[in-house]
Amino acid sequence: MTYLLTHARRAALLIAPLLMSVPALAQQGDMPPPAVTVVTVEAQDVDLTTTLPGRVVASAEAEVRPQVAGIITERLFDEGGRVEEGDILYKIDPASYDAAVAQAKAAVAQAEAQVKATSREADRLETLSQRNVVSEQALDTAVADRDSAVASLQAAQAQLQSAEIEQDRTVIRARLSGEIGRSMVSPGALVTASQQAPLATVRNIDPIYVDVTQSAAEILDFRRGDRDARATTGVQEVKLTLADGTTFEQSGQLTAAEPVVDPLTGVVVLRITFANPDKLLLPGMYVQAEMPSGQAKGAFLIPQEGVSRNRRGQPTAMVVGPDGTVEQRVLTVQQDLGLDWVVTGGVESGDRIIVEGLQKASPGAKVTPEERQSADAEGAATDAAPAPADPDTAE
Repeated sequence: MTYLLTHARRAALLIAPLLMSVPALAQQGDMPPPAVTVVTVEAQDVDLTTTLPGRVVASAEAEVRPQVAGIITERLFDEGGRVEEGDILYKIDPASYDAAVAQAKAAVAQAEAQVKATSREADRLETLSQRNVVSEQALDTAVADRDSAVASLQAAQAQLQSAEIEQDRTVIRARLSGEIGRSMVSPGALVTASQQAPLATVRNIDPIYVDVTQSAAEILDFRRGDRDARATTGVQEVKLTLADGTTFEQSGQLTAAEPVVDPLTGVVVLRITFANPDKLLLPGMYVQAEMPSGQAKGAFLIPQEGVSRNRRGQPTAMVVGPDGTVEQRVLTVQQDLGLDWVVTGGVESGDRIIVEGLQKASPGAKVTPEERQSADAEGAATDAAPAPADPDTAE
């Protein structure tokens, strides 16, 4: 009897959980499909861009070098400031060049005196020759002496001009308007006309250039895209992303391209011109240029969080059908554009792409789609929400 009671109690303990789970299973069968967030896509024409690395380059650059030798006596500019063409930058001790100019002037005066003397002698002999008083040989010698004196005067004048040029070069002037860098020499330093190191460098950085590199294959697509963009809009603008991730305010224009492909790297150098009124761009900066590369007709912009990869590495997306059934689609992705993928195949206008709750969705499963609100709609909803009541005021 005791044995039967014991087995009856054990059977009751085993059956009780099963009986308790029956209502739970019934309740689970009545639960609605899980909710997922979707984005409805529509076909549109998307302007494609290509991001290329580049370096900032000054639009004009001039190295300041001495043209005569001597000791630097003055520096007349502020390092890092702006200079205009013709401004005096350095002065070299002119003592030896002043002496050379004085010596050349004396040589000119001596040559002028010689010209006067030989000219008078030639004129006198010409008068006597008309009277048949002097020989033709004496007259020819006087004329030759006069012509030689004139030539000597011209040589002395040229020597004076050369000495004055050397004297003027003791004042070193800016040959370019722009921003000047730090000085490589200080007053008291000896400089020479043949030295390799510049005294300073002047750069024009407004406008400024950005040199980017693009592969030969991409340059073909770019030129086709450039032709299409100009045909439709007439303008092609290039955006610039700085090293800190911010976007440069000014838009640039493609102004030059190397007409040759580097045989070692297979790339072409493109030059883009930007206005730089605030001097924000400096030569040597690393930047990224977003250049138009064409237009995708009838493409779709799908958020990146809604695209994953299957086992074959193909991009896929989960699409919610009209009846709430999930379907997996293989996509044809053209490129990325901001936070979206540019898709040219695999979806149609009106398709609802799951962007949140993918762990709840699998092909063939039922879901409850909820359209994602745009940022503007969310902001409007937040502004319209009533502010919480102040407890002190409520009392």
